[in-house]
Amino acid sequence: MNAQITFLDGTLSLIHIPLPLYSTFLQPILQILLPPSQPLPSDTTSSTTTFHHVHHDETTFLNISITPLECSIVCPSSWATAVFEPAIARLPKDQAKSVSISKDAYAVFSVISAGMDAGSRVVDLTCPLALAGIPIFFITTYYSDFILVPTKDRKAVVETLRAKGGFVFLEEDGGNGEHGGFDFDGYGSSRRGSVTMTSPGMGMGGYHHTRGGSGGSGGLSGMLTPMMPTTPPPSDAGELQLKTFETLKRRNVVPFVEPSLRLVHCSGREKTSIHGGGGGEGGRGHGHSISMGSNGTGYDNGDTNGSGYPRRRRNSWIDTVDTKLYTSIISALVSQPRFLSVTLAQDDPPSLLLDKALVDMFGDSLVGPTEGTLVPIFLDLVNLPFEATGIVSGVAGRLVQEMPMAESAELSYLSTARAGAVILSHEQAVTALGILEPLLKKEG
Repeated sequence: MNAQITFLDGTLSLIHIPLPLYSTFLQPILQILLPPSQPLPSDTTSSTTTFHHVHHDETTFLNISITPLECSIVCPSSWATAVFEPAIARLPKDQAKSVSISKDAYAVFSVISAGMDAGSRVVDLTCPLALAGIPIFFITTYYSDFILVPTKDRKAVVETLRAKGGFVFLEEDGGNGEHGGFDFDGYGSSRRGSVTMTSPGMGMGGYHHTRGGSGGSGGLSGMLTPMMPTTPPPSDAGELQLKTFETLKRRNVVPFVEPSLRLVHCSGREKTSIHGGGGGEGGRGHGHSISMGSNGTGYDNGDTNGSGYPRRRRNSWIDTVDTKLYTSIISALVSQPRFLSVTLAQDDPPSLLLDKALVDMFGDSLVGPTEGTLVPIFLDLVNLPFEATGIVSGVAGRLVQEMPMAESAELSYLSTARAGAVILSHEQAVTALGILEPLLKKEG
């Protein structure tokens, strides 16, 4: 496997909202989607600090997912505190108890890989972490994979991938193939560490990333909710699968398909600019420029941090997302969609996994195949905790193992805070359902 990893700044929280309360939380959801509308606390010493500063410091990653099972949010922890906690506090006690925010803070890193099919990529990235007992959430966008891990496990994640996969780690500004001064503990630092991973026997040449180029596949998308860490981690992939399905069966998880629900996975158009250009097609490379400040240096005049140094203005989605796409996303959210998952990340094009019935609402603001019809097989994981480990590796691993290679290559996996979904074409979904149902059927 050949991949490049970059840790994004900041810490994230995961939020579960029951569908009956979705309309109650629509306004807070729109607040985080449109950050300038909501001033939030900032770590500064100046009373004149504006939300403009906070916006560029914290808008590195956001995922909003509405499925037939729940509404799920991944957002900066400060937004969870400033926007969602007050909204929860206003609810009656019985309703407030049904909404949950992860206790752990999460770090997120992006993974750009080449030369692997979707199913194998999911297994190879997540299995080593699951075997190490590290809980993860996995979100794949149209171009990249994003993995969320508890901030306290960040160093263990890097060490595990390095030890299990024979990976080489390099800093963004150079390194010697070892840790090279990699800042494991600087979660709030403005520095982003870059890690290059190569399996033994593979070169470290350039990659060509073309996710989403075919109408029938679509990459793994969404958070992967893992297996409970109440026992020692499994010793190998086979034991991991066994324990995963034992846990799912014990928790009465039954796979099901929503009649007539068909999904498409695509990207969203970006603003045309002299720096990055407009939205491209599915085979576009992953290069995106940093938004330049008004003085052309990458810094904004007069924009300083608490130490008096200029703040780096990073390329957030507010700077790059096309206005029509933004408006369409808001319209789709207001319509209380049957299924919509939107991921907005620093230096990554907007990504959408959505009900095919919503496509016309977006018009030409979508990029990539919109004629495909993907079928999600849902797993209701409401009885599992956020900190569970291994579900993605167990489920995806079993399907990759038992499905024909051509079919497992198309496998995608969407998971939200309290649910998961295996995503395949209609024909492949029938095969996958036939594999999962016997494994999760209770005897007697």
